[in-house]
Amino acid sequence: MGRMIIRHKWLAALGAVVAGALAACSPQAAEQVPEPTSAAAATHPESGLEVIPVTVTTDSGAHTFQAELAASRQEQARGLMFRTEMGADEGMIFPYDTPQELGFWMRNTVLPLDIIFIGSDGRILNIEDGEPYNEVSVTSDGLAVAVLELNQGRAEELGIGPGDLVEW
Repeated sequence: MGRMIIRHKWLAALGAVVAGALAACSPQAAEQVPEPTSAAAATHPESGLEVIPVTVTTDSGAHTFQAELAASRQEQARGLMFRTEMGADEGMIFPYDTPQELGFWMRNTVLPLDIIFIGSDGRILNIEDGEPYNEVSVTSDGLAVAVLELNQGRAEELGIGPGDLVEW
């Protein structure tokens, strides 16, 4: 009789496991899993900055870059310093609240860059070469509200120039 009680307990436990497994595989169980409400903002693995799409529209079409957003004074001061690589379709955008004459230098910046100054109408004012480690500022040709930095030569390669529209 002791063996029968053990056998019944074993069968009861096995039945509970099978029922649980079936419930977990049922469509009702799958419907109970909450759907994500929104995707988290992408962040750059090295800088930790938010990555946003920045689109430059030229006469020949539009090109979208994945740009790190340097929004705070501290993020803007660091910029791309000490970075040793950046993808062809990556960049960094520096937005400002008010239009102003902007100057950028390349202290501790290893990568040669295109420094693209953007006016309040979203149009490119001018593009300057950012030479690694150069401490002489390159400046905007007028009041600017943002700067987009890309790998040097990328703007020319894509036909990006003054007057083209930049949106982010």
